[in-house]
Amino acid sequence: MMNPQYTVIIIDDEPPARAGLLNLLKNFPETFQVVDMAQNGTEAKEKITKLKPDVIFLDIEMPGLTGFELLEQLETIPMVIFCTAYSQYALKAFETNSVDYLVKPIELDRLQQTVNKLKLFKGRQDSQQILDAIKQIAVQKETPQMTSITVKKGDRLLFVKLEDISHFEASNNYVTIYTNSANYLVEQALSQLEQKLPDYFLRVHRGTIINTNYVKEVQKYFNSRYIISLNNLKKPNITSGRCYNTAVKHWMDV
Repeated sequence: MMNPQYTVIIIDDEPPARAGLLNLLKNFPETFQVVDMAQNGTEAKEKITKLKPDVIFLDIEMPGLTGFELLEQLETIPMVIFCTAYSQYALKAFETNSVDYLVKPIELDRLQQTVNKLKLFKGRQDSQQILDAIKQIAVQKETPQMTSITVKKGDRLLFVKLEDISHFEASNNYVTIYTNSANYLVEQALSQLEQKLPDYFLRVHRGTIINTNYVKEVQKYFNSRYIISLNNLKKPNITSGRCYNTAVKHWMDV
């Protein structure tokens, strides 16, 4: 007996993440039929209203409408499977409503568990139950914690752990990710990235964010700036910007 097929919309602001999930779902053709994808909450709202999918794979942190804000604006909420790099969202409340939660990078065997769970579903979930669950999460005030960043390299998707990154540098609409083993280029605004990163990352220049765990030494420089030495063999020194003097001093607790 064939598994029931669910129509699906993938919602994520990162193109590599959408492409990666689309490829994973192709392993379950009898379960999932991807009818569309959306890159933000506003676009997703229009497509959900029009196409009425059975299931949405939904990122939480997106520019504009977050995943939670999108759900609050929908008249009818499909079955929701959250996909996010933030592993510390307290989504236990959703388990009682049979909504799954996948932490990026998503593994094929974990997605298989989602498929097994979907076999137990009968019809759509109650919208009010999901909204009540969202409110429970808001009350818990858990802090989101990004653990990796997705990088597209040719036909491959790489998941670079934040702990391996010494710093980020912006150039036009691109950001270069620096590690000790390699550099990667992603199409993303530095300001948008800054909002997602954990507290141990510090913006020290208009175009630079550093991982403070990689700081080896800080020296005073002229015009209220600093030279920050990093444990990165390819680019060990970063010069801070004057506008970020207060942030650097606060981090150094001086």
